[in-house]
Amino acid sequence: MLDIAPTQVKAPAVAATAVTRRYGDGESAVDALRGVTLEVPAGQFTAVMGPSGSGKSTLMHLLAGLDTPSAGTVEIGGEDITKMNDKQLTKLRRRHIGFVFQSFNLLPTLSAEENIVLPLSIGGRKVDKADLEALIARVGLQERRDHRPSELSGGQQQRVAIARALISRPTILFADEPTGNLDSSMSAEILQALRDSVDSYGQTTMMVTHEASAAAVADRVVFLADGETVEDAFGLDEHAVLGTMERLAHR
Repeated sequence: MLDIAPTQVKAPAVAATAVTRRYGDGESAVDALRGVTLEVPAGQFTAVMGPSGSGKSTLMHLLAGLDTPSAGTVEIGGEDITKMNDKQLTKLRRRHIGFVFQSFNLLPTLSAEENIVLPLSIGGRKVDKADLEALIARVGLQERRDHRPSELSGGQQQRVAIARALISRPTILFADEPTGNLDSSMSAEILQALRDSVDSYGQTTMMVTHEASAAAVADRVVFLADGETVEDAFGLDEHAVLGTMERLAHR
């Protein structure tokens, strides 16, 4: 059976070692991350949660190579991205990273299918028609492939964004509040699509979310507070996630 499977690597899909991120200098400096160490093995669905200002979005941006740590190292597929220049980082992101944003970030003049294959077009890579058909079927867009974003619901637009992130078979898929702009029904669809890509295709996924129901879909939930990892738990249900967040709010 044809499928879009992630590139398999022996090293952790992504690993951060003693990562810090400081903004500003002197007395006005702000430490968004304070020595975070984290490994995400291949095939795992990890959610990152924490109060506002905890550093969860900063951590994702560092792990995805969208920002540079003030200290510490980040590796993707065993490659140290903190030593790479912009050209090397761009090449690595195209090969190893898929990204799903809260705001979809689709090009309005392109159809759903054209948005999906855009990363391959930009990277000068040929589209495998059979793989593309399999991916479009996986995200349930067979009847909407020729529609532009304005003709799609929010949930359909996010499914396009997920397919676009998966088309290059990334080592890791990052999802930044992927259900933040969706109602509960559409959110459930998107979370199921992410869960299925992990269960059926081994797609390593890291998701930043503030929603307990979303985090409960993941295999593992990493909780941040004040720029540090304070909890790292597996197999939590929604009630357990809410309880942990409640404790963090009263630290």
